[in-house]
Order: sequence, then C-alpha cells, then structure tokens
Amino acid sequence: MRHFDLSPLYRSTVGFDRLFSMLDQVGAPDAGSTYPPYNIERTAENDYRITMAVAGFSTDELTIEVRENTLTVKGEKQVESEESKEVLYRGIASRAFERRFQLADHVVVNGASLENGLLHVDLKREIPEAKKPRNIEIAAPSGASRKQLEGEVETA
Repeated sequence: MRHFDLSPLYRSTVGFDRLFSMLDQVGAPDAGSTYPPYNIERTAENDYRITMAVAGFSTDELTIEVRENTLTVKGEKQVESEESKEVLYRGIASRAFERRFQLADHVVVNGASLENGLLHVDLKREIPEAKKPRNIEIAAPSGASRKQLEGEVETA
C-alpha cells in the first residue's frame, strides 16, 4: 500500500492543493498503457524535450494540445479501405493513443517536429521577471549608517 494521507498538509498550507493532487495521482496505477514509448530529456538548464515513437503516424494524424499545465498528445490513424488489400499478418500498431504529461508552472511548448517516426516536443521553462529573485536595498534614517544586502558596509 503506497497511499499517503496528505490531508493534514491541507490545513496548514495555501495554494499547494494542485501539488498534493498530483502526488496522489502519481501513486495511482496507470491504465497500463505503455504505447507509444517516449523519452523525456533535459537539453539545457531550462529546456526540455519529449520524444515519442509514433512510427506510421503522419502530422495530420497527430494532435498536440496544452491546457492548464497539461500537455496532451493524441494520435488517431485515418481509416484505410481494406477492400483492395489482404493483410496476412498485422504486427505494426495502428491503434489510437492519448498520452498526458503534467507541466510545471511557467513551462511552455516551444514547438514540435516529426522526423523518422519520432515526434519531438520542445519545452522551455520561462520564469517571469516578477518571480525571479531581486535585491532589496535597506533604507536607513538620514545621518545613520547605510547597509546593503550584498557588498561591503558603507558608513556616512
């Protein structure tokens, strides 16, 4: 049993409910779907790439959507007429799929490309200026010594 009771944390935190819901979902068993296989790579400090093996799918048969920090990749093969050919063995998967990825805050999709049967989705974490750390100068009464957060202490 891998279930953790996070309800005590709800009482003492504000704004972390989405994080706790994601932690609950991590322990939940997936539908068992491993199709299509994928890789998640970090290509730079704030750049990521998801690579999915989607052999046999064209760009018209793939859909990529981002909604509320969830990236959804869907693939659906167009129906081919079976009248003109007789398939003796079907080993190439042509089933529809839907794969979801939870994105962290401030992660945006930069683009996607399909080459050699691999779908590449490029992601970037763009932290807004308001969220980046900044230095605050400490004001002192006039005539008193001034201090700074970084550097040496100045005296008047």
